[in-house]
Amino acid sequence: MVSVTSTSMTFQASAPVIKRPNTVAVGTIVWLGSEVMFFAGLFAIYFTLRSTSPELWAAEAGVLNFPFSLTNTIILVLSSVTCQFGVFAAEKMKPYGTSWKPWDWGMVEWFFLTFAMGSVFVAGQVWEYATLVSEGIALDSNSYGSAFYLTTGFHGLHVTGGLIAFLLVIGRVFAVKNFGHKEATSAIVVSYYWHFVDVVWIGLFLVIYVLK
Repeated sequence: MVSVTSTSMTFQASAPVIKRPNTVAVGTIVWLGSEVMFFAGLFAIYFTLRSTSPELWAAEAGVLNFPFSLTNTIILVLSSVTCQFGVFAAEKMKPYGTSWKPWDWGMVEWFFLTFAMGSVFVAGQVWEYATLVSEGIALDSNSYGSAFYLTTGFHGLHVTGGLIAFLLVIGRVFAVKNFGHKEATSAIVVSYYWHFVDVVWIGLFLVIYVLK
């Protein structure tokens, strides 16, 4: 009996440990899958309207300020880089920086910088809307205006949602006594969303401003 018990205990001790995927991360990825379908529908609407009014698109798209939009796009893409640096710091359980030097920053500093860059992008988009409306391109002016504001507007709302998420994650760091796995997971999940928003904008930028 002793031999059997010893063998059983040895088998249990040597059994491989099964690491289950994080439910929050999996849930976020599934939700982002539904967001992909949502934006796919917006792209379909845009292409459908453009195919029915090519002359209108050629005339209205010429009003767009390409250099300004390119600069705004670069800012948003770079914010994805700073966001990832914040994730690297969170994975190292480093919520705060140890000096003013960027290579010593923690998650909070990198996320604050990402928030600032995302805010600049949204402000730039609002300024662009105001400029286009003053030039006669509004949501209800024609099919081009409807397609432009629907696609870029919904994306802008998603960026705004991401900015709110950054503030919540940063606030959570200040609220807890010890930065742990839950806080790091929250940072990683927000980065998934932010990278997704950046990729969607790259697609919109190419379709609306480059292939106009």
